[in-house]
Amino acid sequence: MVNQHTSRVCRSILVAFSEITDAAALGSKSIKRAGIVTRWTAPFTRALSSSAAVAEPSGFGPLPALPTRRVVVTGIGLVTPLGVGTSETWRRLLAGESGVRQLREDDLPEPQRTALPSLPSRIAGVVPREQLEEACKQRGLAEETRRSSRFIVLALLAAEEALADARWLPTLADAGPGGEAARRGTGVVLGCGMSSTSEVAEAGALVTAGRGRRVSPYFVPRILPNMAAGAISIRHGLQGPNQAPSTACATGGHAVGDAFRLIQRGEANVVVAGATESCVDAVSLTGFSRLKALSSAYNDQPTKASRPFDAARDGFVMGEGSGVMVLEELDHAVARGADIYAEVRGYGMSGDGHHITHPHPDGRGALLCMQRALAGSGLTPADLSYINAHATSTPTGDAIEQAAILSLLTSTTSSSAPPGAAAPPHVAVSSTKGATGHLLGAAGAVEAAITVLALRHRRAPPTLNLERPDPALLPGLVGPCAAELPGGRPIAALSNSFGFGGTNTSLLFATVGRE
Repeated sequence: MVNQHTSRVCRSILVAFSEITDAAALGSKSIKRAGIVTRWTAPFTRALSSSAAVAEPSGFGPLPALPTRRVVVTGIGLVTPLGVGTSETWRRLLAGESGVRQLREDDLPEPQRTALPSLPSRIAGVVPREQLEEACKQRGLAEETRRSSRFIVLALLAAEEALADARWLPTLADAGPGGEAARRGTGVVLGCGMSSTSEVAEAGALVTAGRGRRVSPYFVPRILPNMAAGAISIRHGLQGPNQAPSTACATGGHAVGDAFRLIQRGEANVVVAGATESCVDAVSLTGFSRLKALSSAYNDQPTKASRPFDAARDGFVMGEGSGVMVLEELDHAVARGADIYAEVRGYGMSGDGHHITHPHPDGRGALLCMQRALAGSGLTPADLSYINAHATSTPTGDAIEQAAILSLLTSTTSSSAPPGAAAPPHVAVSSTKGATGHLLGAAGAVEAAITVLALRHRRAPPTLNLERPDPALLPGLVGPCAAELPGGRPIAALSNSFGFGGTNTSLLFATVGRE
């Protein structure tokens, strides 16, 4: 019966094509009279998905094979609660310092300041104000701070550093075919998880008070999640692919991974990749507190609050920042003498298919994305020396991620390790959220950059406040002091990012053979 129906549908499609051709020859009136669009859209769609007989209705041959090009990291820019700039962030991270502090009234938008005493969580990882203002002046972004939302400014600043670090600045001032080709071959993939919640709240208050005419005409551009990517593209005249993933706390990982795919498949030679976030305000803090996701037990000890994997963890600490990397096709980078930090070897994605905020109890989503990052990379779990965990300091999530990592490292094919399985002690595992807090959409990009720096310097950054692991599944957990990574041989590392909605991503990086 199914085959008979399919045959009838296929015959109908052939008749439809004949009618379309005839109607086109007779003119638009005949097309309308035939009613072709409304009559044939549904069966045409169904037939394409169910019948091989119409796989090539136009007679064209198969699609050409996609190119597979190698991709490397040639520039890094960081703006984090630890400091503005890659060197300052890395220095303070290795020193075991924290970027988390108590919130002050002037950290919040003016209309929200009276709410501070009532917030359950009154701590956050905030980008140092003086450093931010000075860096904006030096980079010529002072005017941007007045007309753009903070998440856009943070992204612009990180991108400026990354492009300068990569020595790749094909700006509008570069005349001639070379500069034009460079701009066309350079894309931007820069995501944002929540954009500017404070501006939405402020505009909403004006509208409900009957003062809608006071809403800025720039309100919409200031809150669109893709405007950070757009601002970078506009500032530098970049005409390659331009997009902005928004997948909650996995945003940064997806942005870097998507950029990797664009270059790998020949759609760009260079991509400015990363993510940004700045929503430390009363609205976001209240919302996450209502989810019981934020730490509230350490308001008087802010530097102790973010404690991934530790038995005394009680929730994450919200943070802000931006991480940007310049990804580049290997031959392109070598040809221009670029300094190469590491190679992007793999990118894995998965969905939990379980719950809006909680990961699957057996960690299957986390395990799948790590396995998929390794698949096709030429590497195995035995090649890993470091894993930068997503671990946010929540009681449930950290334990589930540990179990997933254990399953990966013990090479099990199931979603849970066999009883008594022990992970190899040589694989260091840490979460840098102990020092920065959770940067939400920007977390994956910042932590991917930190993972690349860990490979470059052969040092696994510490997990602040990790005093008593619970559960203690992984012997390679890095505590409050940085750990040395193996020298004298190639090493590889994973960077995990998971988000609400059950979206997961894992990035695989490896050293290059020139050290």
